[in-house]
Amino acid sequence: MPSLNTLKLGAVLGLVAIAPAIEASDSSSCRCFPGDDCWPSVSTWDAFNQSVDGRLVATVPLAAPCHAPNYDEEKCEVLKDGWLLPEEHYQSSSSLMAPFFTNDTCDPYHPVSKPCTLGNFVRYAVNVSTPAHVAKTLQFANEHNIRFVIRNTGHDYNGKSTGAGALSVWTHHLKDIEIKDWADDWYVGKAVKLGAGVQGIEAYEAAQAQGLRVVGGECPSVGIAGGYSQGGGHSSLSSKYGLGADQVLEWEVIDGTGRLLVANRQQNTDLYWALAGGGGGTYGVVWSMTSKAHADGQVSGLNLTFTTTDISDDTFFKAVELYNSYLPSFVDEGIMSLNFLTNTSFSLSPMTAPGLSLEKLKSLVQPFLSGLDKLGITYEYHAESFPTYLDQFNAQVPLVEIAVSQYGSWLLPRSLVEENSTRHDVTEAFKTILSTGATFTTVAVNVSKEVTGDVYNAVNPAWRNAIAHVLLYTDWEFNQPEEMLAQQKLMTEVLVPSISKLAPESGAYLNEADFRQPDFKTAFYGKNYDTLREIKAKYDPDSLFYGLTAVGSDEWTVSESGRMCRAATSSA
Repeated sequence: MPSLNTLKLGAVLGLVAIAPAIEASDSSSCRCFPGDDCWPSVSTWDAFNQSVDGRLVATVPLAAPCHAPNYDEEKCEVLKDGWLLPEEHYQSSSSLMAPFFTNDTCDPYHPVSKPCTLGNFVRYAVNVSTPAHVAKTLQFANEHNIRFVIRNTGHDYNGKSTGAGALSVWTHHLKDIEIKDWADDWYVGKAVKLGAGVQGIEAYEAAQAQGLRVVGGECPSVGIAGGYSQGGGHSSLSSKYGLGADQVLEWEVIDGTGRLLVANRQQNTDLYWALAGGGGGTYGVVWSMTSKAHADGQVSGLNLTFTTTDISDDTFFKAVELYNSYLPSFVDEGIMSLNFLTNTSFSLSPMTAPGLSLEKLKSLVQPFLSGLDKLGITYEYHAESFPTYLDQFNAQVPLVEIAVSQYGSWLLPRSLVEENSTRHDVTEAFKTILSTGATFTTVAVNVSKEVTGDVYNAVNPAWRNAIAHVLLYTDWEFNQPEEMLAQQKLMTEVLVPSISKLAPESGAYLNEADFRQPDFKTAFYGKNYDTLREIKAKYDPDSLFYGLTAVGSDEWTVSESGRMCRAATSSA
């Protein structure tokens, strides 16, 4: 990529085919779109680039070397080899880790002759290094009526961190980490202040060096202060300490008017509440987050796998139901259990037990193992203890690829696995889902108030009664767009309803869910939605912040070309 300080925007845009604007723009209701008369000239963009210290990046899709006229066989092969790994994408200002939202415009798997277009990628990004860069970008987007996007790493199942014709702020390089002491009326202890771009593994390493551990995602490259904590954030440590949002003590955030604000339980408390669980990219651009840091120490963990080889389907699902029956006893001891399930295999990878000895973990799991023995199931099993959380994480948490699937989810209430009849209903729902060829993961946790203590945030209330986040997915094929659309329809109309009908009063984890969820306001936000909408209006009066399924998103429509316009019924 050219130096950010010497970028010539017109020259860079010449490398990529530009899709023309298709519809006419109604300036009173639509964002300005490339090709419109209102779209800023190259000289205007150059002037803006100077105002943000030369940190404006014009998007060239990451896979451009795989397409004519810029085809480079060697570079393309390197891209293909690493395309499914997060590190291939998070160093980019625009590349997406969820192929559905690239709109089939530019990847390494299509023919060389197919043009590489910008499609649904942002048009420009500002690689921000100061709050002033954010404020100036917001001002420019507002003055020119341009769609605005917040991007951190690009870990995003629901397409919030991209948008056709958009200008984004890119927070990935905000890497400051500070361990500090914290004392207020609600928490006294160690804390960690993280820049918005700090990724999980960076926080884990910094905390371990100080004898601490912090709550973050199972994928080490996810940015902790971004959509992860802002959307809730489950963790291998959640049954011990709660969700990522439950850890937050303070935010530094630039709101929609460009103000740098501090939000905690003593000032801007409404914004503090909304940012912790009310969804990313909605209320402001988070600059930093200060969260609880916990004393490190022993963590035990195990992996277990069995398959349908030499057993009947009936026996297999009896084992699945047996596992679900033990979930309350596991999570109540601070365990998070990650279960991957297909129609031929069952895997715990891993079960994480912070603070438990190896002997204690084995004793908790033994009744389940004895049950498998009685069913005649042969399994592979390994349990081990580690001196720190990071040691266990590095040894046992599996490599996570990018989101090459289509997703849906539901939060499974604890009550459903505590009774024999409803637990069997869960098993039957699992059978239905797996029979379609879909697979899923259950993230078993206890994030009830008994675990989290006195927290004040906008986390979906359904989390507090849940025993598991059930994440459904169907495989992605890069060269079968019609089949992928059919699979997305299957997710919305069959797969998610198969599990949600068991507990329609529950909800879904908004960061890992079906972006076409019909009742997303209730499913993702519960009773909090109306209050969140009021807070958004207060801190984002010009409705600059938009994300698919985010609070207020129903007040906008996005056409097939990517043009964004006010919904007909919207008066916001």
